Amino acid sequence: MIAGIRPGGYIYFIGICGTAMAGLAGMLKGRGYRVAGSDAGVYPPMSAFLKEQEIPAHDGYDPAHLDPLPDLVVVGNAISRGNAEAEAVLERKLRYASLPEVLKEFFIRGKNSVVITGTHGKTTTSSMLAWALAAAGRDPGFMIGGIPENFGQGYRVGAGPQFVSEGDEYDTAFFDKGPKFLHYLPDVVVVNSVEFDHADIYENLEEIQVAFARLVNLIPRNGLLAVCADDPGAMALAPRAFCPVQTFGLGPGAAWTARDLRFGADETGFTAVRDGAEVGRFSIPLRGEHNVRNALATLTVCAHLGLTASEVREGLSTFRGVRRRLTVRGVVGDVTVFDDFAKHPTEVRETLRGLRLSFPDRRLWAVFEPATATARRAAFQEDYPPAFDPADRVVIAPVFRPDKAPEGQRLQMEKVIQDIAARGKPVSHPPSIDAVVDLVAGEAQKGDLIVCMSNGGFGGIHEKLLAALKNRHGA
Repeated sequence: MIAGIRPGGYIYFIGICGTAMAGLAGMLKGRGYRVAGSDAGVYPPMSAFLKEQEIPAHDGYDPAHLDPLPDLVVVGNAISRGNAEAEAVLERKLRYASLPEVLKEFFIRGKNSVVITGTHGKTTTSSMLAWALAAAGRDPGFMIGGIPENFGQGYRVGAGPQFVSEGDEYDTAFFDKGPKFLHYLPDVVVVNSVEFDHADIYENLEEIQVAFARLVNLIPRNGLLAVCADDPGAMALAPRAFCPVQTFGLGPGAAWTARDLRFGADETGFTAVRDGAEVGRFSIPLRGEHNVRNALATLTVCAHLGLTASEVREGLSTFRGVRRRLTVRGVVGDVTVFDDFAKHPTEVRETLRGLRLSFPDRRLWAVFEPATATARRAAFQEDYPPAFDPADRVVIAPVFRPDKAPEGQRLQMEKVIQDIAARGKPVSHPPSIDAVVDLVAGEAQKGDLIVCMSNGGFGGIHEKLLAALKNRHGA
């Protein structure tokens, strides 16, 4: 335990309404600790969760909230110097730690730690693996930066031997600028992909490659590194490992691969093959080749952990996905509205390709909001236009908070629009979210698929769009 803090001790969270922070607070409360916290505007959905857990959450930051003095303060990575409570913690010499530190010491140490990483796919893969283990009776602990639909929450303490972590390469806290995933005592590491992202903290791809190399260097000799053979950045890590390495992917040369892929409207089937030998036929209620890769990663890890093919088959077939990963928000007049977290060009492309493979004859709308620190910058100026190729219609919403990108480094939206049009795609760039809704609802036809992609709230576009479609169709 951190500094000998035992159950019954008082732990305070600065920035408690983050998904992972609230989850960790709930885990500690379940372990018998007294827990409270604060945030800048106590907001749903985690505010409702905290209320259900009877965890007090102050609205706003005030040093007075630190009375009585906590035994430990957990500082979220969204908290910066200048925060009134963080400053009080430093001035009063209170014990403090980051979320990854607390997760490591209270829940991961002593477990078989499985860390799922990569620029893309880590939330779905970690959720899929956690469910496969749970369905096989392994009762894993986990901490995932999303909501797996099978569990209804992104965390579990678990009594079993495994702990599954979504290994984020983002920085840890204002006092620890290293990646979160370096804290998780990895026995098994999955690397789905290594591409440039997080332009607010990484200058270039080389810095990200160094972060992943540092993680691989922590795997013990009796552990496992599983890397996607289809991704050059992931494969570049294999020679650095001191442990066995397994590869998975759809291209030639992968130890774990899939053949006879079948894409249906609601599921994808494939035959898994390991080192040329057929393992069996599997089905996942997800779309796209990228999710077949996620399933292969899950199979790779499960085999290492001793699960049988039939046990994994049950877990994969009953996996219900992750909230905001191509989630159907509603159907009006046979027009389907999806919500998806895609933000990076690779994610945009794979999301759209997955829908195209499952619905080859239906018109596909791609409605995208550049909202991340990287998406607002020019880093992917040339990568975004081809990412929309699988769509029939493209609508680009206004950049969210363009002022957050340094001047001179901002995405040139007009060029993106021109380049998409030059590829033969009808593309629009309305001036507001409401204008996007008016355009899409006004032109949507029976059978259309509309996928709204953003890592943020997208101005409530899903509800607005469904309401506009109902008004138009009289539903």
